[in-house]
Amino acid sequence: MLSLKKLLLLCLCLPALAIAEVSEYQLDNGLKLLVKPDDRAPVVVSQVWYKVGSSYEHNGITGISHILEHMMFKGTKNLAPGEFSEIIAANGGSQNAFTGRDYTAYFQTLEKDRLEVSFRLEAERMRNLIIDETELFKERDVVSEERRMRTDDNPQALMREAFNATAFMNSPYHHPVIGWMSDINHYQKADLDDWYQKWYAPNNAVVVVVGDVNPDAVYQLAKKYFGPLKREQTATVKPQVEVEQRGERYLKLKAPAQLPYLMMGWKVPVITTTDIDWEPYALDVLAGILSGTSSSRFSKELVRDQQVAAGVSAYNNNFSRLDDMFIIGGTPAQGKSVDALQKAIQSQLDTLKMTPVSDAELQRVKTQVVASEVYELDSVFYQAMQLGMLETVGLDWQLSEQYVDNIKAVTAEQIQQAVQKYFIDERLTIGELVPVATPDNNPPQAKTSGDPHAR
Repeated sequence: MLSLKKLLLLCLCLPALAIAEVSEYQLDNGLKLLVKPDDRAPVVVSQVWYKVGSSYEHNGITGISHILEHMMFKGTKNLAPGEFSEIIAANGGSQNAFTGRDYTAYFQTLEKDRLEVSFRLEAERMRNLIIDETELFKERDVVSEERRMRTDDNPQALMREAFNATAFMNSPYHHPVIGWMSDINHYQKADLDDWYQKWYAPNNAVVVVVGDVNPDAVYQLAKKYFGPLKREQTATVKPQVEVEQRGERYLKLKAPAQLPYLMMGWKVPVITTTDIDWEPYALDVLAGILSGTSSSRFSKELVRDQQVAAGVSAYNNNFSRLDDMFIIGGTPAQGKSVDALQKAIQSQLDTLKMTPVSDAELQRVKTQVVASEVYELDSVFYQAMQLGMLETVGLDWQLSEQYVDNIKAVTAEQIQQAVQKYFIDERLTIGELVPVATPDNNPPQAKTSGDPHAR
């Protein structure tokens, strides 16, 4: 547990980390470049973010953004399959990529003088990818196996997937990032060619560079490598606003597992969609009040005092393109039922509806949120990720500098109002994982993940 002295020191360090100057550039072809100097180590993180992810997809091609991420390492007009990774490794760097609901990102960490290597390679595959049909069919098998391992054979991941599909009807958050198995098995070369052409263009990309660099020098490199690339007429995304929920939704999922698991989710606005600016930040603080440390309400009341839960946590995702959910998930204690845990959670929320949190508790949680933000900003990679994520979900990167101030401004009354407004049955989806034995009567252990949206 952090001491008060340590927390105060972290807060004092915040301005130096959070408000370091970010330089923003726009190339003639529409590509946006963000550069944030950080000279604490002679390294640089380079990230290319595309404004496309699973929430841009439709039925029949779900997961196509994810498999295209895989294919981006399979060769271009001027790079053989696997050569991209070989060049990065030969230059002493590391690299990877990830796909989310609202974005796809590619990144490298290199010695600061090797940034040009990253730009040259990323510019090459931004417009010159070659999708080989044989390689695609191999990769379909790879992704199918990835899905089996990460979702189909993981009870809690399977639960999260089914939970989202139950909670969201019209929102594209209904389907999983990795895609439904039937769609994965039927991708064709033409599907990926079309998706690549629609979205992988400089005017749909944000390049973020953080590290021991000079912003103007980075800009000149960007103009050299990304500047010649032509703009593309990207697809128009139709609005897919989630239909109004008019009552509780229930899911009971039976799967091989050793332990039952409960998920409760309430639809809430996020920073991009809210009509009331403070509400998403109040929900972030609420998550800290309920869980996250040994002094939070769930740990104290449900785990230690009532002993109704073996573990329970709350999660709010503010940085989404569309309305999202505030999720509470937990495992009942030995001898306790899912129903008992659900009632105990609801009782905690009812208390918050009736009684505002004390000033002391509110300040303690705010301090923890601020400290967490400071720790994350200490990472060069996370600084870049924060900037790229904000830009690709439709927010200004400057929000990264305002986040802590917005958290500090949250009041006890605002938290109470948010709980009263959003934590109602009409917004609630309840999911229960019911363990069933495998044929050999030896069910696998349910794996846990702190992020309900992780694929």
